Amino acid sequence: MIQKTRGAIAAGNSQTAEAGIEMLRLGGNAFDAAVAAVLASCVTEATLTSLAGGGFLLAHTQHNENILFDFFTQTPRQKRDVKHVDFCPVGVNFGSVIQEFHVGLGAIAVPGTAKGLFHIHKRLGRLPLHVIVEPAIHYAKTGVLLGEFQSYCFSILQPILLRTAGSREIFAPGGTLLQSGETFAIPDLADTLTYMVEEGIEAFYEGEIAQQLVKDCQEKGGYLTLKDLKEYQVIERKPLKISYRGNTLLTNPPPSSGGSLIAFTLSLLSQLDLSTVGFGTTEHLKILSNTIRLTNQARTDGYDANLYQPDIAQNFLNPEHISQYADQLTHVANKWGSTTHLSVIDAEGNAASVTSSNGEGSSYVIPGTGVMTNNMLGEADLHPIGFHQWQNNARISSMMSPTMVLKHHQPEIVLGSGGSNRIRTAILQVISNVIDFNMSVDDAVNSSRMHWENDVLSLEPGFHQSDFDKTSFPFTGEVVLWKNHSMFFGGVHTVIQHSDGTISGGGDRRRNGSVASC
Repeated sequence: MIQKTRGAIAAGNSQTAEAGIEMLRLGGNAFDAAVAAVLASCVTEATLTSLAGGGFLLAHTQHNENILFDFFTQTPRQKRDVKHVDFCPVGVNFGSVIQEFHVGLGAIAVPGTAKGLFHIHKRLGRLPLHVIVEPAIHYAKTGVLLGEFQSYCFSILQPILLRTAGSREIFAPGGTLLQSGETFAIPDLADTLTYMVEEGIEAFYEGEIAQQLVKDCQEKGGYLTLKDLKEYQVIERKPLKISYRGNTLLTNPPPSSGGSLIAFTLSLLSQLDLSTVGFGTTEHLKILSNTIRLTNQARTDGYDANLYQPDIAQNFLNPEHISQYADQLTHVANKWGSTTHLSVIDAEGNAASVTSSNGEGSSYVIPGTGVMTNNMLGEADLHPIGFHQWQNNARISSMMSPTMVLKHHQPEIVLGSGGSNRIRTAILQVISNVIDFNMSVDDAVNSSRMHWENDVLSLEPGFHQSDFDKTSFPFTGEVVLWKNHSMFFGGVHTVIQHSDGTISGGGDRRRNGSVASC
């Protein structure tokens, strides 16, 4: 799909993308489109994101301003005796593995998505807010047809979605989970959005909604207080910037970790000439797995322990520090996450890359709102030192990494991904596919992927497995050969602006990706 357009959007659902592209048709910009699409995704991708979740939006404006809007979740200001906390393990069956998550009121972190979207609209949007929210209100009120991917998400999250009466009312109104082909609506959410437009974002963070959420938390085992909500702030950060083969890469800075790890891996890859290596060959896989292995090693060597220190990214990405690991690379090379992403570019030179998540959801729905709250305090990936050990009143570190590649100060590639710990490896592979292997955006997004973690190499089908020799790899762990492409490997919905001004998009088919343009 390549044509002269006013803009294009790649997202995790066709109706999400349509909500965004409608804003461009109405004369809005990329930020209007991004906010409208994220709001719509609270219905069209309701198991993946929510007004009570968190996320990040990386913005490049037509005036060459680069801003990372951090509206991720925050830890509460105070703790309570864990004996009185509603915090329950739930097993989610992904088919080949059962993964444990924790839900309940004690799993809810301070939400940021609602405030983040309103803040971004006020800061960079053009269209009136009541126009921006209209697609989401329409979807919530009249309903959307569930597709196979949404139905699959419902089914694997069944233990969470059926746990409380409020959640059952949304996801199983007839007593059983809604299935593919059935209509899914959240009329209470339509009313909530209308109320928020009329009353302002304070309605969510200080008004009746906030008071109901806090009342239930305090009485039934949660941490949140009115002060947590009232004093939550969207943070505007300077994006992390590196150079990769003459291109400028912008991504998410600390205290989130994903962007720095992507930057580190790309810095290692830049030491090698991948143009002489065929895509998907054993040599290519050796290089990728080894750069990821060395990045993980560098991470445990001091990055995580110093995450909140000033200048951690500069020190981590210092050429002298990288060279310690690049030397090893040269020597060796010669021998689920419930998250969604969307990317937008408009014809005016604006671009938005936004990743948002509700975790797996806490199963608690704020009564009368249609809003499922997050379970970010119950996500093991986000709390490596243990549950309930979090630092009070601090941004939770995330692997989310909305990313852009600029050429001559203009957005060339806009991308990001869901997928928990696989987010960073998915993004860096798509960037490398475009820049190093000169792939089209659709091929770059939907070509086979790999992931290396904890001495396990996971490979999608499509690599050159006929000459695959495990013994030639720089580790002795397990190799898992997947039978199909899987959402395990992320969902890198991507748009690219070409040198002639045309815009093309690639929706990741692993996560129901869709592209719309006008």
